[in-house]
Amino acid sequence: MAKAHEPGTDVHGGFADPEPASHPAAIETQHLHKRFGRVVAVDDLTIRVFAGEVFGFLGPNGAGKTTSIKMLMGLTRPSSGSAQLLGRPLGDREARKRIGFLPEMFHFHEWLSGAELLDLHARLYGMGVAERRTRIPEVLEQVGMFSRRDQRLDSYSKGMKQRIGLAQALLPDPLVVFLDEPTSALDPIGRIDVRRIIQTLRDEGRTVFLNSHLLSEVESVCDRVAIINRGRVAATGPMQALLGREIVVDLRLGRYDEDVERAIASSATIRGIECVRHITVVSTEVRDDETIARIVDALVALGVPVYGVTPHQQTLEDLFIQVVDTSGERDPS
Repeated sequence: MAKAHEPGTDVHGGFADPEPASHPAAIETQHLHKRFGRVVAVDDLTIRVFAGEVFGFLGPNGAGKTTSIKMLMGLTRPSSGSAQLLGRPLGDREARKRIGFLPEMFHFHEWLSGAELLDLHARLYGMGVAERRTRIPEVLEQVGMFSRRDQRLDSYSKGMKQRIGLAQALLPDPLVVFLDEPTSALDPIGRIDVRRIIQTLRDEGRTVFLNSHLLSEVESVCDRVAIINRGRVAATGPMQALLGREIVVDLRLGRYDEDVERAIASSATIRGIECVRHITVVSTEVRDDETIARIVDALVALGVPVYGVTPHQQTLEDLFIQVVDTSGERDPS
């Protein structure tokens, strides 16, 4: 884990990521602020999202995520600051033609069928008849809703509505896709499907801006993340760099003495020792799996009974709890 004043750290005591100038930015914000009267919903939001990556945008309820997305979509104007979407200023019509958006709280025309809803949105995008005939079946198939295309939306389950919402976000063949809680109503199979779609979009060179409270989902698909709290960036960077490279390993040993301590300390940092009956549990910090194997080999060579080796690595949830201050009242987003 990066320390407070090392390269790669920044922003309000949190973590920041190096941003190579060679990487084009699909989304870039500079000191965005949004106030609603006396309430500051977004406070100095500065982020850069590279083209062709999956970017996780995380934070507790009321952190300013939804307001930030609305500004990026051109649905509300910043109080101050600036931003570019696909190299154009916020609200630019040419840029908006190349984005897809699935909001968290969406309400579609319940009397339409899935195919009719997509046809309506395709017309709004300016698609001709031939393009609609090709594109609508494609996205229905992509989200697993082709067989339900002629059913009315009021007969759809929550998960089916979520899928048809994702289909309309993919309809314009977007370069940037904003997904606000895209798996909130889905079962595990549906979540796997959405994860596959996100990975396919990345493989095609598209940019996905993902907001989700399901941190395990974010951890599995995102290249980089930003965690915001009270409208400010608390941490941002590549997933691997933020989660840290060190692994905590608990060694359950049948013997512990100076020779054992030296064998472990030569390759790892000893964080704690606990004796449980005849077992000594040594908590260590190592850099990689090879180090674990080297320590075990050294202990076996000393004749030390090794009853268990349990590795633990920091998760995104651990990081989220670490960097987010959950005390006190939060501003509404």
